Amino acid sequence: MGPGARLAALLALLALGAGGPAAAAERGDTFSALTSVARALAPERRLLATLRRYLRGEEARLRDLTRFYDKVLSLHKDVKSPVVNPLLAFTLIKRLQSDWRNVVHSLEATENIRALKDGYEKVEQDLPVFEDLEGAARALMRLQDVYMLNVKGLAQGVFQRVTGSSTTDLYSPRQLFSLTADDCFQVGKVAYDMGDYYHAIPWLEEAVSLFRRSYGEWKTEDEASLEDALDHLAFACFQAGNVSRALNLSREFLLYSPDNKRMARNVLKYERLLAVNAHQAVAETVIQRPNVPHLQTRDTYEGLCQTLGSQPTHYQVPSLYCSYETNSSPYLLLQPVRKEVIHLRPFVALYHDFVSDAEARKIRELAEPWLSSVEAGGATAFIYGNFSVPVVKNAALFWWNLHRSGEGDSDTLHAGCPVLVGDKWVANKWIHEYGQEFRRPCSTNPEE
Repeated sequence: MGPGARLAALLALLALGAGGPAAAAERGDTFSALTSVARALAPERRLLATLRRYLRGEEARLRDLTRFYDKVLSLHKDVKSPVVNPLLAFTLIKRLQSDWRNVVHSLEATENIRALKDGYEKVEQDLPVFEDLEGAARALMRLQDVYMLNVKGLAQGVFQRVTGSSTTDLYSPRQLFSLTADDCFQVGKVAYDMGDYYHAIPWLEEAVSLFRRSYGEWKTEDEASLEDALDHLAFACFQAGNVSRALNLSREFLLYSPDNKRMARNVLKYERLLAVNAHQAVAETVIQRPNVPHLQTRDTYEGLCQTLGSQPTHYQVPSLYCSYETNSSPYLLLQPVRKEVIHLRPFVALYHDFVSDAEARKIRELAEPWLSSVEAGGATAFIYGNFSVPVVKNAALFWWNLHRSGEGDSDTLHAGCPVLVGDKWVANKWIHEYGQEFRRPCSTNPEE
């Protein structure tokens, strides 16, 4: 049990609604933690203010352009009439020689866009870098794996676990927030660039589907296009062994970009492969999900996480109980500790309201600004004990990680499940074995 083998117990203080991501050491992990994402709101608010000033300037410029357009248009209502009025003739010559040049080369447009770029450059150093985007995408993929989330559902803003024909709602947000085609493409591309086609394919499929629906629409903020999504998905399918689908996607790409010579060569390549191996028209290699890092207990861990915290109820196991504890302490007579025994072997107890809201706020203030509690996910999974404990705000989870003999108790092996929605913070309190000999003496029973 490593350095912890000489410790007798662990008290996990769930001060903020439960356990949480420590400050990320690498930038790639920074923006997968909602604590860091919250800090990114400030520079975006500044960017919004800059964009608003730009829009107001452009609106004024467009109103002036509309005025000019209407003025000139009114002079062309009767195009068949000859220009006999010398005043009209003069203004026509002036417009063509001077007015139109001033409109086309207007300084206002240049000044407006320069102000927008200047505002962006002022906050640029505070913005996430590409490694942060990669980290956030990997965090999404981890949630997808651990909770068996459906990609199509995630793109629509719902958190659903789909197993066969069964669909389970893990979390119902008060307001749906859907992903765009470009959002899905960026997640898929992160997996694609890592050679992780297991994750890349479903995200790129969703990107292609969404891009198809909005094809022809122009969105300034998008970095990718339908052609980009088709290109990446086609090669991912080829790597997965589905040559027939790679061919169909490549042909669709050429409908939108017929002059792309690289894609044309791919089509010829796929056609030759299918001609030589006709069975590949329907065959598809089953892509194994990456297991990095390699975890032997991954399936058990994820199964426990998917329960979102579950253990036998007290009426099912009578030996589990709830109680008010005073431990003969005069301080606890007026306000006893509320104890709930969660599990017997290993012994795990949950102490409700272990800290007050004021104490929890103080802990948060010492670390980060105010954060919300966990709304879904974040349970503590005891792998070999085969049970998990859900997040309980301001509670403390207690267990002995040593037997009375001082030997490590492997049944207390545990892991935190990723937070699905919200923020999870934990304060750990280790109770050392030394100095506790009379409070927790050795036993003649080696299993205790």
